[in-house]
Parts: sequence; C-alpha cells; structure tokens
Amino acid sequence: MPSRGSGPDTLLVGLDAACEPVLDRLFAAGADLPHLRSILDDGASGPLESQIPPWTASAWPSLYTGTNPGKHGVFGFLDFDGYDWDVVNATDVRERALWELLDSQGLSSVVVNVPVTHPPREFDGALVPGYVAPDDPTCYPAGLLDEVRDSIGAYRVYPRHTGGSDTTTDEKITEYRDTIEMRGDAFRYLEDRFAPDFGFVEFQATDTVFHECPGDFDAVRAVYEAVDEQVGAILDACDPATVVIASDHGIGEYTGYDVRLNTILRDAGFTETARGGRGMPSWDVIRDDQFLGDGSGDEGDERDSDSSARGSNDTEPSVLERAMETAARAGVTSQRVGRVLERLGLAEIVVRHVPKGMIRAGTEQVDFPASQAYARSHIECGIRLNVAGREPDGVVPREEYDAVRETIIELLSDLETPDGKPAFDDVAPRESYFEGGEAERAVDVVIVPRAFDQFLSTQLRETAFGPPTEPYNHKRDGLIAATGERIDEEASLAGAHLFDVAPTVLATLGLARGEHMDGDVLSVVESVGERAYPEVDERDREATDERAVEQRLSDLGYLQE
Repeated sequence: MPSRGSGPDTLLVGLDAACEPVLDRLFAAGADLPHLRSILDDGASGPLESQIPPWTASAWPSLYTGTNPGKHGVFGFLDFDGYDWDVVNATDVRERALWELLDSQGLSSVVVNVPVTHPPREFDGALVPGYVAPDDPTCYPAGLLDEVRDSIGAYRVYPRHTGGSDTTTDEKITEYRDTIEMRGDAFRYLEDRFAPDFGFVEFQATDTVFHECPGDFDAVRAVYEAVDEQVGAILDACDPATVVIASDHGIGEYTGYDVRLNTILRDAGFTETARGGRGMPSWDVIRDDQFLGDGSGDEGDERDSDSSARGSNDTEPSVLERAMETAARAGVTSQRVGRVLERLGLAEIVVRHVPKGMIRAGTEQVDFPASQAYARSHIECGIRLNVAGREPDGVVPREEYDAVRETIIELLSDLETPDGKPAFDDVAPRESYFEGGEAERAVDVVIVPRAFDQFLSTQLRETAFGPPTEPYNHKRDGLIAATGERIDEEASLAGAHLFDVAPTVLATLGLARGEHMDGDVLSVVESVGERAYPEVDERDREATDERAVEQRLSDLGYLQE
C-alpha cells in the first residue's frame, strides 16, 4: 500500500478530446507547452483507443470505472424512458468510480471537473463535479463549493459565453482561460486541504474549443497553453509520484457527409413522421445565452424554460407555434422554410430571433410510437427498435425483433455515400459492443461511421446525405501518457484502450485490477493481480432538473433539436 509523501501517489489529468494529431500540430507550431511536452517526451505515451460511442458522457464513465457502457449504463448524454428522455447524471452510473474503489481500500481522493459525477456519492475525499452538472452543483462534502469559492474566488462549471451568438472569439478565449484557471486553482486548494492519495482533474475546454471555434487553430493553441500552465502549476505545488494523462476520445476535421439515419429509415418504411406536434424536430440548433448565473452561487438571469426540449411537454403553445403547427400539417415545414432561408442567406438571422417553439412546431418529426425503428440521438451511434412490451406503444412484435433488426442491419451495411464509399465501418447488433447488466438499455443496432469522418445525424430531410453538421467532431483515438516512480517509461502503450485506464491507475497505487473490469493493466506498470471490489450501492435515479444543461448540450451540437 502506498504511503503519502509530498503529494498524491498518482495524479490523473483528463484532457477531453486530446489526441496525437492535435498535439503534434501544436508542437510543430511552437506552442508553449513545456509540461505536456515533457510528460510525453520523458514518459511512455501513445494513442488511446476509445469505445463506441466515443462521446464525453459515456466515455468518461468508461474511463473511470474500467467497464463498458453495458455495465456502467451510460450510453450518451440522454437517458431514455419510453419516448421521453432526460440528461444523464451520476445516478445513471451503475459501477463504482475509481475514487470509490480507492475509498473501499482506505485511500483518499480529490476529483475536480470530471464529467458525469453529479450528484456525488460519499467517499473519503472531495469532489467538484464537471460536465452535465448544473453550474452550482452539489459537491462532496456538503458546502465544499462555497468553501472553494471563498478560497479561490469565482468557480464555474461552464464558460459564461456558451450559447452566446454575439460572443467574439477573443471573449471566448478569455473565458476558456478563466475556467481552466479555476480548475487548477480548485484542484491545488483541495489537494492541499485534503492531502489525497489520488488526484483527478479534468479540462473540458480542449474539446469545447473545437465545437465553438471550429478551424480556429489560434483558439486551440490558446486553450492548450492555458491548460499546460495549470498542469505545470499542479505539478509544482502537488509533486505527485506518478502522472497519467488520458483523454476520452480524439477530435478532428470531418470531410465526409451527414448521414441522416431517420431519413434513411423513413424512406425504407421503418420510421413514421408527423408534421406539427411536440416530438423531436430536426431543422436547427437554437442558441440562447440567457441561462448562466454569475458563477458565484447567486442566482443570475434565467432563460425561459422550454420543456419541449424534452420528450414530453406540458407548456401551452404560443399563437406563433399554433400557426406554424397548422402550416406544418399543410406541408409548410420548418425544413422547407429553412432551405429557402439558407439560399437567401437569412437562416442564421432566423435562428437567432425566431422562438424555438415556433420552429419546433413547424418541423417534420419522428412519430416514435408509430415507428418500427428510429435514431433518438446521434451520440448513441445506433438505431432503436420500438418493441411491443418494451416501449410504451411498441409496434414490433417480440417474435419479429430479430428479423426486423437483421433487415435494418443489412440495409445500412450496404449503404454507400455519394462518392461511392461505404458509409459505415460496421453495422452490428448491440451485443457485439455491449455486455453487462445494463446492455439492454443500449441501441438495438450499433453503427460505426466510416473512420469517424461521417456525421451520424437524426435529422429528417429530403435526402439521406448532406454536408457535415459540424466541421470538427470526435475521432476514435485519444491519448494516454504516463511518467513517474512506478512507470516503466520504456514500455510500449501499443493497443491501449479506454477501459485500461482505471486498472492501470489502480496498479500505480499498488492495487489489483477489479475482476469486473473490461480493461487490463497496461505494461507500463507492474500488475498486482486482480480481486473483487464491493459492488456499487443501488440508489434511485435523480432527474437532471436543469434546462441550462440541456441548452449547453444543444449549443455544442450534442443534441440535435
């Protein structure tokens, strides 16, 4: 068992979307990244293959539990209940996190800004949640957020500007730097306060900048330089014995197509649609900057609640919404209006000023109860079947499930993009990718886009293919690097997988791999065997009652509304 010296025995630094192509370009351009460069040059490093789906909300729980989504239960940003949905949170994670496993072995942890950790469970240490938490999240122990803010000043989970249509790139960069500094300040304060055996700090802006400033390499450079500065300050102040850097996935330019899954399924007769109503529309992402407080714990201006962003809706439609819904039933859909506006160069103006509910009311939408199959969220990388006895109004008889699923697999497996290339690297039943007690909550058909250069879209349009919705998005290979006392820096990290991070971190602390884990201890550290750890305590799921969280996901393209 390790004993604490001058700092944590192991520090895990999470860099969302970090990957070798991005860092290689930064190094070649002379970016000021001395600490990241030193860790990569002096230690062992290499690509880290992500899972399917390679997106933040599912991948970070896989990294910090060492299990596939079929065990931990988070498959994307959304949790589905019939045809309704909610944003996921830590109550959806059905496996123990690293810091909870360490707690069972008498070791303490400090965790800052890790996604899908709100609300936290009890453990020995401190936790400030990250992505998909509200901006004033419940921390552990109680009262911790006020203590952090009193000690370091303002602390925010999200940049203030997120969703602001009039924010300049310089303003975004300033806010990125501010929130990155908040992560470092909070971690150093808590490390000094709690003296943990294990530390875990995650930086989200290394992903966000690609979504909000696509193609702006200067903005990417500014973010990475700010992160490097905080990594250096943490190393200097905390002096960890071992350092591991890991990302949840990579990121890069998309040069392929939007592949509109619901359009394909509609044209093949599997997906039914409706005009008007309150389903999930498909024309555009509506941005709204009136949702953040001031980051100090005081209430700021709240944006108007739009519960039609969820699968159910209990708000009264406005006169404009009713008018647009009526027009939609006559065939004047938002998609058709949108195409005209795009040709006239007016689409962006309309997106900024027309109420979201009006566009939603006038959009052709998937009629979930009437459909045999549909794509609910492009983040899931797959298709869901509407099965009788499983979904509230399922139409696919259970005895026909296998046949319908196989027909859809064959249909999509043969699909080619307009340039004559396969659209997908794989189309397979879910059991090919997920196993465990939560696997039945996954999509029924898994779709792996070709080279992650095609963008899976849930949109309904006239044609199955179009230009990519976002010019930059997630790639399969992330990054891992390790250096320090317990690390064999000459060892190879070839074949490293996201699931390997948790068992490897345990090994750096002299602890055995969990026998429930899907990953293995990487060869850079000596394995100490495997053992059973206590199973996670069951707790009831809590709803994410935070409209601002849903809006942020929409702003970054994670929800196609």
